[in-house]
Amino acid sequence: MNKPDAPVETTHFGYQDVPVDEKAGHVRGVFDSVAQRYDIMNDLMSAGLHRLWKRHTIDQAAARPGHQVLDLAGGTGDLAIKFARQVGETGHVVLADINAAMLEEGRRRLVDAGIAGNVTIAQVNAEDLPFADATFDRITIAFGLRNVTDKDAALRSMFRVLKPGGKALILEFSEPVKALRPAYDLYSFKILPLIGKVVAKDEDSYQYLAESIRMHPDQDTLLGMMQDAGFDRCRYQNLAGGIVALHIGYRV
Repeated sequence: MNKPDAPVETTHFGYQDVPVDEKAGHVRGVFDSVAQRYDIMNDLMSAGLHRLWKRHTIDQAAARPGHQVLDLAGGTGDLAIKFARQVGETGHVVLADINAAMLEEGRRRLVDAGIAGNVTIAQVNAEDLPFADATFDRITIAFGLRNVTDKDAALRSMFRVLKPGGKALILEFSEPVKALRPAYDLYSFKILPLIGKVVAKDEDSYQYLAESIRMHPDQDTLLGMMQDAGFDRCRYQNLAGGIVALHIGYRV
């Protein structure tokens, strides 16, 4: 008698359930679609605030000359460009992303910014980083963790490649304060997909982005996940009423 097939392990892709081994492909499709208009869309979606949030992340990272920095899900390179200037000729930045189309945009922008010599571009999966233990002084991931299938694995991998004394910073959409939620939901599910349809010619991808934000762990849950992964002195800062949060953890 044939045994029944084992149930397929699933995870969320926005509000959909998909097989675990298929999520990365779905996410890749989203960012292949939006790569060339990614920063324009971010400006429109956040009224330019995403630049301030990233600037704050860079300030909190406090990278210094000679530091080794890993910018995960770095896409179009806006953080990597700033870090490259901070670490100087004696330091190094790895601009990493799982998506080749995003990295191609990042490569173009690095050239346009005159950055050369101290930046490496790497297509990697955050869940299994191909770097030696204790390689980096700083690790950042801005608006990318929510797209990772196994977030716990990614956090453990980040911790492994962080040097003792190093700092990891996670900038991500989070759970806003209660008073903001009705307006935020209206914007996310009505206005955001419309902007995506008109500007990026891709309503579905921006519907997914809105859904992926809602499926991401809230501030305290992510804080606990970082602690479970080994990070010490973990804390977070709410930005824009909790619409975005910056989580920080150290390896001691």
